[in-house]
Amino acid sequence: MKTGLNPHMTRRSMLEGVAVGTVAPLTKSEAASRTDAGAEPALDVMLEVNGKRHALTLDPRTTLLDALREHLDLTGSKKGCDHGQCGACTVLADGRRVLSCLTLAAAVRGPVTTIEGLAEDGRLHPMQQAFIDQDAFQCGYCTPGQIMSAVGCVQEGHAEADADIREYMSGNLCRCAAYPNIVAAIRQAKPLMRRS
Repeated sequence: MKTGLNPHMTRRSMLEGVAVGTVAPLTKSEAASRTDAGAEPALDVMLEVNGKRHALTLDPRTTLLDALREHLDLTGSKKGCDHGQCGACTVLADGRRVLSCLTLAAAVRGPVTTIEGLAEDGRLHPMQQAFIDQDAFQCGYCTPGQIMSAVGCVQEGHAEADADIREYMSGNLCRCAAYPNIVAAIRQAKPLMRRS
C-alpha cells in the first residue's frame, strides 16, 4: 500500500524542514507581491502633538504609539505589553487619558500631549517634579505612562482620596511596586496643578 510519504523522511528531518520553511526569508519579489496584495492604501494624517502640527502619511493600521515613536521620534511613551494592559503607553488626547497602543493614529482628532510635552519653559510639570520628590519610580520604564495617567487622574477630578487615586490609576502597572510613592506624588502635585 502506497502512502505518498517519503520512506526516508524521519521525524527530525520533517521538523527541520518545517522550521527552515517558517523562518527562511522571503525573496524580494515574494515580499513585494505579499506587500502589494495585502497593503492598505496610505492615509494622510494630521496630528497635533505637544503643540506642534505634523502631517504624516501612514498605513491606516498605524497606532498612535507607533506614530509617536517611529515617525515623530517621541520615544517617551513606552511599548510595554502592546495590548492595552500595562498603561506604559498612556498619553493625553484631547485632554483625556488614552492607551496609545490601542488607538489608531488616524482616529485621533484633538491635540495629543506626551511626556515630552509636559515641561514648559524649562520647568518640570508639577507631576514630574512630584514623582522625583516622592521617589515614585525605580526602573522608570512605566514612569512616562504613570505620570501622564496621573495628570489625567487629577484633571478628571479623581484624586480626592487615596482610594480614588489607587482605583483610577489601576490601569497603570509598576513592576517595581512603587504604588505608595505614586499616590504620594499625586497628592503633592494636585494643589500645584490647580495653580498652574
